[in-house]
Amino acid sequence: MTASGTRALPFAYRFAVAIVRPLMLLLTRRTWRGTEHLPASGGFVVCPNHLSYVDPFTFAHFLYDNGHPPYFLGKEGVFRIPVVGAILRGAEQIPVYRNTGRAADAFRAAVAAVEEGKCVGVYPEGTLTRDPELWPMVGKTGAARIALTTRCPVIPVAQWGPQDMLPPYSKRLHLFPRTRVQMSAGPPVDLSDLYDQPMTGTLLRQATDRIVDAITLELETIRGEKAPPERFDSRKHGLPETGNFHRRKGGGQ
Repeated sequence: MTASGTRALPFAYRFAVAIVRPLMLLLTRRTWRGTEHLPASGGFVVCPNHLSYVDPFTFAHFLYDNGHPPYFLGKEGVFRIPVVGAILRGAEQIPVYRNTGRAADAFRAAVAAVEEGKCVGVYPEGTLTRDPELWPMVGKTGAARIALTTRCPVIPVAQWGPQDMLPPYSKRLHLFPRTRVQMSAGPPVDLSDLYDQPMTGTLLRQATDRIVDAITLELETIRGEKAPPERFDSRKHGLPETGNFHRRKGGGQ
């Protein structure tokens, strides 16, 4: 393991690994690329695309087995699920309180985690992609804000395959045959020219677009095709920012 993976992990983290990692080994066939781009030491932010409710597990497996146990920013609601929430809190994962007075807590916790040398996982899209072809959507600015505040590396990661195990917003798991999961980490996103500028909304949008562009580029390589020229934006399509928009429209899985 690399330096950021050698720290003593909390008991709850090790307990989760003991359960989840054997399942990932059993249920997936893995093709992992770009691991040389993961920093050898120090804290950093790593940003994946979001395809399926199971892809946090495939993403965590990729990072953990390459020496970087991730600490995720996750929806606060998940932390209220019995047992699961207790494990997440014990494993020092970071709850995100959206649209509340505690929304800044996650940012402060993430910055502290990076400064402690941890690998902090942030989904820039903030929710499962709503793009019809499963390309990354317009991103939210949280990852950029953390990166610009700490000046840490930002590693883009594309994943493809988890949606075959569990389609977006579905509850129907497809466990066999084993799912082929492809992961590709790209080189750090260069934000250095933005460091000494005022952290305005325009600056954060510029940095966020660079991060999502880098994720999309890795996904294009995996899929062997080009993404649409315009990135999907839920707001332009009148969709809620989070949650199962199929169900809200009267559909659902």
